[in-house]
Amino acid sequence: MDSKVQSIISYLFFPIGWLIAYFGGKEKNELSRYHFKQSLGLGITLIIIFVILGIIGAIIPKIVAIVGGLVSLCALIFMILGIVNAANEEKKALPVIGKFFENQFAFIDK
Repeated sequence: MDSKVQSIISYLFFPIGWLIAYFGGKEKNELSRYHFKQSLGLGITLIIIFVILGIIGAIIPKIVAIVGGLVSLCALIFMILGIVNAANEEKKALPVIGKFFENQFAFIDK
């Protein structure tokens, strides 16, 4: 699996797609490592947001349905942007959260 395919798969079906791309690929160059960080950051951010929404949902269920839908739509847009960037072999940060994760997850650089 080349780095472009690894990068694309890392955005799909988090966390399974990320794990397949990370452990299944033999080639980990700068492009794939960059997209591994971006997609892992996106996945972790979504998990945190949905846990918080789950807690709030116990108190105000109707608001969580609307906010959860908007968060899911944003997540889909971010995944599509990440896939397009990976397919074009570009290292562009995801909107809003991408810059934060560029220097995180040191284990990916090893």
